[in-house]
Amino acid sequence: MRAVIFDIGNVLFTWHPRFLYERLIGDDRALDAFVRDVVTLEWHFQHDAGRDFADTSAELSARFPEHAELIAAWGPRFNESVGGPVPGMHELVAELDAAGVPLFAITNFSHEFWPPFRAEWPALFDRFRDVVVSGDEKLVKPDPAIYHLALARFGLEPHEAVFIDDNSANVAAARALGIRSVLFTQEADARRELVDAGLLRG
Repeated sequence: MRAVIFDIGNVLFTWHPRFLYERLIGDDRALDAFVRDVVTLEWHFQHDAGRDFADTSAELSARFPEHAELIAAWGPRFNESVGGPVPGMHELVAELDAAGVPLFAITNFSHEFWPPFRAEWPALFDRFRDVVVSGDEKLVKPDPAIYHLALARFGLEPHEAVFIDDNSANVAAARALGIRSVLFTQEADARRELVDAGLLRG
């Protein structure tokens, strides 16, 4: 093992549409319904797959015209759907970087939303040698193609990397390709796996 490949959402940063819309919708029942029925994860997944927000928001607003203003907020205020760093994980990244471990990421993320988000966290992302963004590639995890592309771009063989992701399907797909993969729950468990892989001292 010589490198670590991270997921970003809910591994390095907490993320949920509710984090944005609880600022815009005061009633809890209305908030629950809006997040559940309107800005669904399935709808947002289109952005990760490379679709433009202008197109997806127009389609969704046509279905829910009464929510057009709230839907329109999703794009320009996407960073507010990020709740903040996952406890301990930015420190873990810094520790790996200080130890000389090459760091990479594969993220399901919109090609439009990624640049302004990345720009808010230079101290973290400057530690990464490369990040594969699904929206740029129009490939999403757990499609094996995005892992093949990432490994080729990173200059890694599958057995040379540890992959950390919070989604069990993404982890299973990476394991099937021979990548040592960790289903993320918390920093302590991820750290234990990296020590076991010989990338950190215990």
